[in-house]
Amino acid sequence: MTVSSDTVTAFAPAKLNLCMHVTGQRPDGYHTLDSLVMFAATGDTITATHADDLSLTMDGPFADGLSVEADNLVLRAARLLNPDRGARIHLHKALPVAAGLGGGSSDAAAALRALATLWDMPLPSTAEVLPLGADVPVCLNPELLRMEGIGEVLTSFGPAPMLDVVLVNPGVALSTPTVFGGLAQKENPPLTAEMPDPFEIDAWVGWLSGQRNDLQAPAVAAAPVIGTVQEVLNAQPGSRLVRMSGSGATCFGIFEDVATRDAAVAAIRAAHPDWWVQASEEWNL
Repeated sequence: MTVSSDTVTAFAPAKLNLCMHVTGQRPDGYHTLDSLVMFAATGDTITATHADDLSLTMDGPFADGLSVEADNLVLRAARLLNPDRGARIHLHKALPVAAGLGGGSSDAAAALRALATLWDMPLPSTAEVLPLGADVPVCLNPELLRMEGIGEVLTSFGPAPMLDVVLVNPGVALSTPTVFGGLAQKENPPLTAEMPDPFEIDAWVGWLSGQRNDLQAPAVAAAPVIGTVQEVLNAQPGSRLVRMSGSGATCFGIFEDVATRDAAVAAIRAAHPDWWVQASEEWNL
């Protein structure tokens, strides 16, 4: 976070669901999850400046996919923190929209961090921000976290290990309710016990490969190109684990090292120039 006399800038990193187990559905319709989450070194940027009124502007390669309406999640977050304060907020939208990267939630969380600093206020609690969305609490503290319940039960493991990751989105926006609606089975096993130390990379990635994303099958059914993305990532030299993030359509590949990661980015961009392809490492606030 960057702070000057009247402006605060906060990074809104992409959220990666390393695994996403759907364990049930509550009577109110919300699905319960068991997910391991980390954050990537690519993302959006929120800048907040003192002003009399609250306003939001946007730019960036994916800004056209959003609208500056009163129910915009960034503005809702600002009003939740303090409905009586003003600020000029600018969002640089570098992440694709409806991509399984928690972009809107991360933007809201970054806005909360920036405005809490700008207005000299404490951050709200998990319970207070949960009405903004199930992913907002986990995005408030972007470390390596286990997310359970509907997103309100969080266990932090501290900083994640540095992983060499490639993110690929084929330019397909997926509706989260549509993907959840396609689940054939909504009561599935949680994460397996005895997670290895994340800094024992080989053992940890091996453990991750035994976990799941239960939303992957319905997402592929809705957008078969996701299967193609995974095939392309799996075919790259040095690829260790490939999986879809969240409800898609972004997929990620964990690679052996920086060299194989960067070679994969170059190869995929050359073969699929219309796809969004980014190299990333784990990022910590």
